[in-house]
Amino acid sequence: MFPHDRMRRLRSPSIRKMVRETLLAPNDLIYPMFVDETIDSYKPVPSMPGVNRVPLSEAANEAKSVADLDIPAVILFGIPHEKDETGTCAYGDDDVVQNAVRSIKDELGDDMVVITDVCLCEYTSHGHCGIIDRSTKEILNDPTLEILGEVAISHANAGADIVAPSGMMDGIIGKIRSDLDMNN
Repeated sequence: MFPHDRMRRLRSPSIRKMVRETLLAPNDLIYPMFVDETIDSYKPVPSMPGVNRVPLSEAANEAKSVADLDIPAVILFGIPHEKDETGTCAYGDDDVVQNAVRSIKDELGDDMVVITDVCLCEYTSHGHCGIIDRSTKEILNDPTLEILGEVAISHANAGADIVAPSGMMDGIIGKIRSDLDMNN
């Protein structure tokens, strides 16, 4: 049976510190940054109180402020200057996320881990994560995978440390891994 007297095995602060379940510190966090190439000053995100869209010109400064808080990583979500049916502003060399990655890496180098969101929803005129066949109203999975692979490659080529696919397409992880491996 359980003893009436507690033994001293968990009584020292060092042991309690060692076996505690969770300790959250700034170096465990990733800062979300919504980089918008259509604005010149910070703008609030109405659906997320306290969160702002960051002008592309301020991405490196914002990342520096994040680093000063001992937060080691940012995840970038791009807001492009234009949208179309297939999200072509998501994967060009001179598009918003690619420019933000280069700007942050030029300023902070490896002192800031840069993660990028790989999805098309912010880049398509219809707001979906994939290409839509307008006649059938269906998401075209495989053509979308091709574009998302290009997005991941363009982010990696710009200097992203991690690409984070959020588009809900079947086979996306394998496609990105394969494309990145083929493009070093």
